[in-house]
Amino acid sequence: MDKTKHPFLYDLKHNRVKWLMLLPAAVTVILMCYIPMAGIVLAFKEFNYHDGIFASPWVGLENFRYFFQSGKAWSTTRNTILYNIAFLLINTFLEILCAILLSELAGKWFKRITQSVMFLPYFISWVVVGAFLYNLLNYEFGAVNTFLRQLGREPVDVYSNKMVWPLILIAASAFKTVGYGTVMYLASIMNIDGQLFEAADLDGANMWQKIRYITLPCIRPTVVILFLLAIGTIMKGDFQMFWQVTGNNPMVLDVTDVIDTYVTRSLLNLQEFGMTSAAGLYQSVFSFILVLIANRIVKKAEPDYALF
Repeated sequence: MDKTKHPFLYDLKHNRVKWLMLLPAAVTVILMCYIPMAGIVLAFKEFNYHDGIFASPWVGLENFRYFFQSGKAWSTTRNTILYNIAFLLINTFLEILCAILLSELAGKWFKRITQSVMFLPYFISWVVVGAFLYNLLNYEFGAVNTFLRQLGREPVDVYSNKMVWPLILIAASAFKTVGYGTVMYLASIMNIDGQLFEAADLDGANMWQKIRYITLPCIRPTVVILFLLAIGTIMKGDFQMFWQVTGNNPMVLDVTDVIDTYVTRSLLNLQEFGMTSAAGLYQSVFSFILVLIANRIVKKAEPDYALF
C-alpha cells in the first residue's frame, strides 16, 4: 500500500495492534460522550414522556428565558466562576509549591511516604469529606464547638454563617486535589535535565536561584497546558463537592449554589428537563468560548504552549 496516497490506511495496517488497543477507549468515549450529545435538543423543547426527546414540542429559546428569569442565573454563574478561579489559582500555587519542596527533599523514603500521604485524599469520596466536616463543624456536637464550650466560649453556628463557606470550600478543594496535582508537577520537575542543576552548582547558585531560573521556567509548559485544560471546566462546578460538603443547606445557598447544584434541585423538584438542558448547554458553550479565548492569548504569547 502506498504510504503517500493512503497514509491513514497505511498507518492502520502497520500499527494495527496499537489501534486495536485504542478501540475500547474510543468506543467508550463515543458511547458515553458523543452519542448523548443528541440530547442537547432538549434545551429547545418542552419535554413530555409521551412524545419523547425528539418528538416533544419545539419551544425555541423559551427554556433559556426561563433559566435567566428564574433569578438564579446570575448568582449561580457568579459563584461557579469565582469558586473555580479561586480553586485554579490557589490549588495551582500549592501544587507547584509542594512539588518543588518534595523535589528538594533529600530523604528517599521520607519523600515517598510524603507523596503517598498527600495523594491519599484524592481517593477519598466527597461523601466521606462531607461527613468529616459535618462532625467537625456541627453546632451541637461538632468537635470544634465542643472544644469551644470546654474553653468557656460560645459555639459557632457554621452552617448558618454564609461568610465562612467560601473559605471552607476552598480548603476542602485544596485538601482533596492538591496531592494529585503535585504528582503531575513533580513528574515534570523530575524530567528536567540534571546537568542544568550541576552547571548552576558550579556557578555558585543557591537553592532559590535554581528554583527561580531553572525549575520554574522548565515546568512552565506543564503549567500552561494544565491551566488551559482547567479553563475548560471553569463553568463546571464540582457537583459532588458542593452537594456533599454543604449538605444542600438552604441557609447558605446564596454563596454555595452553583449551576450544577441549582440544575439538580430543579430537576428533582420541578422536573424541568428543558430548563436543565438549557443550563447545561449554556455551561458548555461558555466553557468552549473561554478555552478558545485563553488558547488564543497563549498562542500569541507562547505559540509552542498552545493546545491548538
